[in-house]
Amino acid sequence: MVHTCVVTGCRNRRTPGTGLSFYRFPRDPDRKQRWIEAVNREGWIPNDGSRLCSTHFISDFSPPVFPHAEMKEPGALEILDKQEDRVEAANALLFLQGQGSAAVGERLQEEHPEEKEQEAIVEESASSSLSTDDEDDDESVSDSKKGKFDAAVNFEDILKALKKENQALRESVEKMSLSENFLRNDAEKVKFYTGLPNYFVLETVMWLLAPHMDGMKNVRLSKFQQLLLTLMRLRLDLRNQDLAYRFGVKVGIVTRTVHQMVNIMSSTLVPTAVFWPSRAELRKNLPAALRTSHPDCAVIIDCFTVPFEEPVSRGNQQQHQQQQRAAATSQGAGTSHNVLKYLIGVAPQGVVTFVSRGVLGNVSDKTLAEGCGFLCKLLPGDIVLASRNLDIADSVAARGALFKIACSYQGETCGSSEGSQLADSSSEMVSVPRHVERVISMVKRRYAMLTGPVESPFTTASERTSNLSTFDKIVQVACALNNLCISAAPLE
Repeated sequence: MVHTCVVTGCRNRRTPGTGLSFYRFPRDPDRKQRWIEAVNREGWIPNDGSRLCSTHFISDFSPPVFPHAEMKEPGALEILDKQEDRVEAANALLFLQGQGSAAVGERLQEEHPEEKEQEAIVEESASSSLSTDDEDDDESVSDSKKGKFDAAVNFEDILKALKKENQALRESVEKMSLSENFLRNDAEKVKFYTGLPNYFVLETVMWLLAPHMDGMKNVRLSKFQQLLLTLMRLRLDLRNQDLAYRFGVKVGIVTRTVHQMVNIMSSTLVPTAVFWPSRAELRKNLPAALRTSHPDCAVIIDCFTVPFEEPVSRGNQQQHQQQQRAAATSQGAGTSHNVLKYLIGVAPQGVVTFVSRGVLGNVSDKTLAEGCGFLCKLLPGDIVLASRNLDIADSVAARGALFKIACSYQGETCGSSEGSQLADSSSEMVSVPRHVERVISMVKRRYAMLTGPVESPFTTASERTSNLSTFDKIVQVACALNNLCISAAPLE
């Protein structure tokens, strides 16, 4: 028998492939009367063959919808449908949070088994409320089952479960995000990402820098994240695009943050951690290796170089024109135009006490030492040690100090330029030549950005009032951070 929808104007009929369902009128008198009124055909009474197609139903449990149908008060099935919609919405929320509706169902079943049983009864009853020609059972819902539809789902317990799940998700995300909780109580993470020995030292650095970061306008990153981003740039030599992905910001924000933080650390952290100690402090903590041979040793110096990717800017070259002219007459071995050269001074105790600004690699050691302000730190009677001849003996002597070249191994003949003295070849001097090299190597291992090659934006002067480039400040900051670490390299 081919069934046709009885709704006025509807031409749907039961044919293969349409995908439509056709429903009998319910046997319950009240519901049947509501359907008849919704059909809105004057004087019409349905018979056993009367059918309604599925296009007139919002859902299987909702009352039929027809043209000119009057709004009726919601019945138990409608209330049940709304309740189920809310539960589905809650399930969808958890699914978006990564749990899935199955996890919610299991959780609710474990915490509220009586509700799960009640929902099963509701679903069983609702599935029998409407029948089609494809089903053998065409009985309408009974009065005994109909009463169970009025049992409301306990939304308060569901809400509690959702809040608990949400809190767990928040804690999980917080642990994975690059924030304080990501590093707190995990010294290995602190060392890996920042180079600092533990979270306490990192927190101290943050406390020192925070008051100077108020002017930095960055709504996407907290102050701690700005510091962490900069330390990761120095420590791991990560490119700006990589950091942008890690912190979820644009590359421009990373670039601006690194430059601003380097400027703040250069003006705040460097004077605190890299300073020339008094003579009394030097003698008080002088290592045993020098206490007998050179009790007046003030510093051990050397030069190191860092390659850069592109030639420095014209402005930076002009700053070094004088040094380049002086270097044109010198024949320093191992110098190059595509490297930056720095003079570093290390106290016998193993901390960096002086770092010069960078000059082009073809500038002589003498020109660098005489022009960077190092000589101004010396006092009459100080001894300056080095593992090789830097040709500054006369300049050091002009300050009333003494320049000595230490032997690289016991029994080696040590040479010196005019005005310098030969260093002793005793066992106490064996480790002196490698002392600065060890400190330089430690700083470069701790902050890989110092191994180069340096990107060109870092080689230009960062401020008009300063002849220091951003990378000059980075070198100084790296030395300051190294001084904060417990693993300084004392002279043995």
